[in-house]
Amino acid sequence: MGAGPAGLTVGNILRAAGVDCLVLEAESREFIQQRPRAGVIEEWAVRGLEQRGLGGRLLERAERHSVCEFRFEGRGYRLPYQELTGRHHWIYPQPLLVTDLVREYADVRGGEIRFGVRDVRLHDMDSDRPTVSYTDPETGERQLVHCDFVAGCDGARGAARAALPPWARTSRHDYGIGWLALLAEAPPSADCVLFGMHAGGFAGHMPRSPEVTRYYLQCPPGDDPDNWPEARVWAELQQRLRAAGRPPLTEGPLLEKRVLDMHNYVVEPMVFGRLFLAGDAAHLVAPIAAKGMNLALNDAFLLGDALVAHLAKGDSRGLDGYSGACLRRVWDYQEFSEWLSEIYHGISHDDPYRAGTTLARLRRLFSSPLAAAAFAEQYLGTAGGY
Repeated sequence: MGAGPAGLTVGNILRAAGVDCLVLEAESREFIQQRPRAGVIEEWAVRGLEQRGLGGRLLERAERHSVCEFRFEGRGYRLPYQELTGRHHWIYPQPLLVTDLVREYADVRGGEIRFGVRDVRLHDMDSDRPTVSYTDPETGERQLVHCDFVAGCDGARGAARAALPPWARTSRHDYGIGWLALLAEAPPSADCVLFGMHAGGFAGHMPRSPEVTRYYLQCPPGDDPDNWPEARVWAELQQRLRAAGRPPLTEGPLLEKRVLDMHNYVVEPMVFGRLFLAGDAAHLVAPIAAKGMNLALNDAFLLGDALVAHLAKGDSRGLDGYSGACLRRVWDYQEFSEWLSEIYHGISHDDPYRAGTTLARLRRLFSSPLAAAAFAEQYLGTAGGY
């Protein structure tokens, strides 16, 4: 359930092994291929896609990033994380990845997918023969699908979450801040991601393509995007990302403008009978550290491979350990997101003590090679074991 990166990756792994699979998606194919989402993919995740025959177009078209820049106290500080770790990031907008994955699943590997389904419901997940029902958008008739397993990859508001038993535990953390998410028809103003720590609030610059740039502006939670006309947006971005010796931002018309209330959640466990959660259905990490799509892909690799091992070889170890294996990386990324949030936002809370400790952390990153290397390892998700 769900034709995002997690659901389509699981489906592709199953089809490559000759396993019958049905993907149910509430939106149209055109919609999911255009929906603006994340764009940063960690190197290990790209290698995982490549190993499963899913990374060809990405490797042809994605941009490789090896450095990021922090801007605070009116100066820019570059952190060359590839020099520190030997690893890098890939920049590839999620709509392009989804386009690649749905083409491979439906058009190349012959996977069955139904778009625009309504009123999806799960039944008998604690039995050995669960079922999923839905309303066909063309006929209006109810359809019933008999399954061996169900992968719930349909997000926080999908049918999988609605079907969880009362004893499922959801842990949530609210940051108490908002981000104005912006997509600008303007070329990137730097060759890397920029993080701006400013008394007026955080600002972020994330290249997406030679013609389009993602920006973020810290704002009150629940703020109205209409409170941010283009002139105000660009004035705040220019101010919060200004640094000595750096050119001003290249401005352009805004293609998207929405407010994100920063929060995280984790559902435990990630398995309920024959229902396996993956991606945002199981956990959300705010875009603070650009981890969400990477976690979804990690879930999908583990789940797809475990299902194939069980169905093809009778080896259930991967399914039995799925939840624990996923949650180790999930909680590590949650912790890093919380730590990085303090770096981003600590200066802007009108609290001189908090601002002082935040600046101390920032200075440490650029005075201690060990601190910089530790940051790079978490930023890239390259710890030896999760």
